[in-house]
Amino acid sequence: MKTIQFREAIQQAMSEEMRKDDTIYLMGEEVAEYNGAYKASKGMLDEFGPDRVIDTPISELGFTGIGIGSAMNGNRPIIEFMTFNFALVGIDQIINNAAKMRQMSGGQFNIPIVFRGPTGSAGQLGATHSQAFESWFANCPGLKVVVPSNPYDAKGLLKAAIRDDDPVIFMESEQMYGDKGEVPEEDYIVPIGVADIKREGTDVTIVSFGKIIKEAYKAADELEKDGISCEIIDLRTVRPLDYDAIYKSVKKTNRLVILEEAWPFGNVATEITYQVQENAFDYLDAPIIKINTADTPAPYSPVLLKNWIPNSEDVVKAVRKVLYK
Repeated sequence: MKTIQFREAIQQAMSEEMRKDDTIYLMGEEVAEYNGAYKASKGMLDEFGPDRVIDTPISELGFTGIGIGSAMNGNRPIIEFMTFNFALVGIDQIINNAAKMRQMSGGQFNIPIVFRGPTGSAGQLGATHSQAFESWFANCPGLKVVVPSNPYDAKGLLKAAIRDDDPVIFMESEQMYGDKGEVPEEDYIVPIGVADIKREGTDVTIVSFGKIIKEAYKAADELEKDGISCEIIDLRTVRPLDYDAIYKSVKKTNRLVILEEAWPFGNVATEITYQVQENAFDYLDAPIIKINTADTPAPYSPVLLKNWIPNSEDVVKAVRKVLYK
C-alpha cells in the first residue's frame, strides 16, 4: 500500500487504463496543458500526447456530444467537467443520448463513457457553483452514478467505471483532491453498486456518501464518548444503490440516519427512506431522520454557508433523537 492524494488516485486510474487500451482518451477543459483544473491529470499529456489528452474550449454541450458520438464508434472516452454545475450545459446530451441510446438502438450501441468532475459545495463559490446533482442523474435510467469518498475507493471505482460498457457519472469534490489515503500498488477495482461499512456499530446506522461522510465520522467519534455505537455505511454508488447493505444494518441497529449534501426535496435520502420503510419497517424502533442542506441556493456568506451545509453537530442531534436521548 502507498499513501497518495485523491487527485493522484484519479490520475493513476485513468493512466493505468489508458496504457492498456488505446481507445480510452481524456477530454475536457484544461485537462492537458494545465494538467487539469485540480491537477488530476498531471503528466498525462506528456505520456499520452494531444490525441488522447484533449483540451477543449468552454463548450460542455459540444465536447459532451463529441464524447458520446465517439463512444458509439468504438472509443471509451473520459469526459471531465471542471464542475458538475457546468454539466448542465451538456445535460441534454447526457440524458437524451448517452442514457437512452442503448435502448433506443435495440442494443446496437453501447455507450462506454465516463463523465467525471467535482460535485457539491467547495466553500465560498456562490450558488451556481455549489450544487449537488447526484439525485438528478440517479433519477435517469441508463446512467450509473458513483460518488467516492476516499482515494482507495476513488481509484478502484474509476477503473471499474472506465471498463464499464454503460455511461457512468463519476462525481468527486474539490475539497477532497488533497485528501490522502492508502492505495494498493497492484491493479484492483471496486465494484460499482456495492456499499461499504466504514465503521461497525450496534446502536444506529448512518448512511452517507461523498465528502460529507467526514461529518458522520466526526459525529461517531463524539457519540462514542457517551457509549453510543454508530455503524457508518458509505454508499459509494447511488445508482445502482446497495439496498441490501442498508437493510442488513438497519435490522441490526433498528435506527437510521441519512446524511447527504443535497437539497431536501426528492433526493437520494428520500429514496432510501421510502425503501427502508417499505422493506424493513418492522425493524425500525424510531422514525428515519435525513439530514440535508437548507432548502435554498447555497449562500456566499461564510456565516450563512456554515449553517446551510450539514455538519457533525447535526448528525449528533439526529442520532440522539432516534435514540430518544
